[in-house]
Amino acid sequence: MTPLRAPLARYAERLHRAAGDTHHVASPLGAWLLLALTGPTATGDARAALAEALGADPDDAAAEARALLAAPHPMVAAATALWERTPAAELAAWRAALPEDTERGALPDQAALDAWARERTGGLIDRFPVDVTPDTLLVLANALATRVSWADPFDTAPGAELGAGSAWSGRLRWVLRTPPSGHRCWVAATGRAGDVAVHAVPAGDGGAGMLVVSVAAAPEVPAADVLAAAQELASAAAFAPDAVPGHRSLFDLPLGETPLWALREEPTRTYAADGREERATAVLPCWSAQSRHDLTAPGFGFDAAARALGELLGLTGPEFDAAQSAVARFGRYGFEAAAVTAFGRATALPPEGVARVAELRFGHPYAVVAVTTDPDGGPWHALPVYSAWVADPEELPADEAG
Repeated sequence: MTPLRAPLARYAERLHRAAGDTHHVASPLGAWLLLALTGPTATGDARAALAEALGADPDDAAAEARALLAAPHPMVAAATALWERTPAAELAAWRAALPEDTERGALPDQAALDAWARERTGGLIDRFPVDVTPDTLLVLANALATRVSWADPFDTAPGAELGAGSAWSGRLRWVLRTPPSGHRCWVAATGRAGDVAVHAVPAGDGGAGMLVVSVAAAPEVPAADVLAAAQELASAAAFAPDAVPGHRSLFDLPLGETPLWALREEPTRTYAADGREERATAVLPCWSAQSRHDLTAPGFGFDAAARALGELLGLTGPEFDAAQSAVARFGRYGFEAAAVTAFGRATALPPEGVARVAELRFGHPYAVVAVTTDPDGGPWHALPVYSAWVADPEELPADEAG
């Protein structure tokens, strides 16, 4: 199991809980990596606070972050930078321990920082998340960016197929429908969110890739619980490419319609030993999100990082800023996402039987988690890079409909 899985899940829950149930996207990994790089500077209370926020010993977290950034995943472009107004001798050891490829230099102006964000995210993020003021001593930042295409693109369907109970069904003319193969759809039982509808779509060429997992729970389940369940299911699905974590048999569910699926039974021919076959498809909306997350609250750990750097510099209570800008788009042909996190101070007929066929409906707010995959089990395997709460879907572009 990837060592970072549990610490990242905790950090992700903290970040998404602060964002609430508004439409948003974030990269908990981006924020955690940046925080981890400050770990070796901390002592005393600041070190304890960093350890709590990171969910790991600060030195161990820094080593994990350096290892990940030294060998980025093929589906995730990664960059790190440190800019200083005047390099301080007191920070020499920390500076030297940053990842080898960290960009370094004099503190640029805001326009140059905005240009850095655009360049490192392929134009997905237009503005650097923190502002530089005359009092800013240094800025540490990272950028993660992903653009992937589905091996099997979605088909399309009328928006009404999200279900009569969906507020989105009357608003959207066209939505996405899973193709005949290449996507996984199932109903899963979870501890946090109850029974959920799950859709997983891979991207990649058979080697290291990315798996984007959408999870919808009953409308009354809190967003934080759905996102936590999605994190678990996404990581589990990445570890077992052919598995359906938490699988609930369709034959254990009542026939008919719910906000999450429409389940029917029909005659079929099947080789299943008990003569019972299960099939599931899914309909989902296109969506995009753009968010800025304030990371200055104590629970995110950057206050402790600022305190630790301040102690090295002989400063009392240094002011600081920490924020993340994130963007993502999910559509018929692929997925793209980016995040910039800054801290300043991816033949014969078989016998007759019966099939249960479910159409899973993502017709109300739901969670999405994108995890990296690596068949060799490297350090990036099953890491949740981006996650979102989809509450404001978009119309399928006219040139992609039909």
